Amino acid sequence: MFKPKSVKAGTAYDTAETLAAAAKTGTEQKLTFVLIHGAWADASFWDKTAAELRKAGHTVYAPEYAGHGDQYDPKVTHEQITKSVVDFITGKNLKDIVLVGHSFGGTVIQKVSEQIPDRIKRLVFFNAFVSLDGQSLVDQTPPEVQDLFQQLKDASGNNTLTMPFPLFRDTIVNTASLDLAKRIYESAKPEPAEPLFEKLDLKKFYSLNIPKSYLYLTSDTALPQGPYGWHPAQSSHLGLFRLITGEGDHMTTAYTEPKMLAEKIVAAGRD
Repeated sequence: MFKPKSVKAGTAYDTAETLAAAAKTGTEQKLTFVLIHGAWADASFWDKTAAELRKAGHTVYAPEYAGHGDQYDPKVTHEQITKSVVDFITGKNLKDIVLVGHSFGGTVIQKVSEQIPDRIKRLVFFNAFVSLDGQSLVDQTPPEVQDLFQQLKDASGNNTLTMPFPLFRDTIVNTASLDLAKRIYESAKPEPAEPLFEKLDLKKFYSLNIPKSYLYLTSDTALPQGPYGWHPAQSSHLGLFRLITGEGDHMTTAYTEPKMLAEKIVAAGRD
């Protein structure tokens, strides 16, 4: 397993004052972002955030990956999802990209980076899973969550996961109004289960020297605090990384505070 190197204080992230000063002087970089959504979502999750990033002058792509959105397929594999993202990036000949993965999307950008490391400027994990070599996303959750996902998978009849609304409400969209929580929940299709249970060979990922950032919204209860939480549990798997924090939950913020989220993504993605 990759062992993080020690760094001097202040090297992992810049202060808000530094970022504000750069914005005022017009020195902010114009970046190319590729945004990868998570489970129980599709590419429209990024619509508002992508619009804010484009307003700020950045180039943004939010591809739909295999098995989701209009390509919905309960039998999709993690390999097929990875290939669809790689094919999108290479098909458009994108280079020097900031590849952003949200939630399950963290495992996707891990595998994508193994195939096209020379095209990636920085990886940004946004409240994202960072699986260890030989582990699945489900392996990164508490035992009771692992048991629940297995029960949901077994009960589905088609190898998918449908989260009960009370659980979705209190974990995925815990800061949302009840009305918004219902609308987000109703738009979510049953999640194909196999990619979440698939154990991933990540030896190459942990050998790469691509710069990495972790964007952590602090009101996110999709994973409990402690040994399985987003930060520092998942983030610590990255070794050396830039930490950017903000206020928000797992999904709601993309709908209610897209400008703020876009600013955090830029802070995470800049040189």
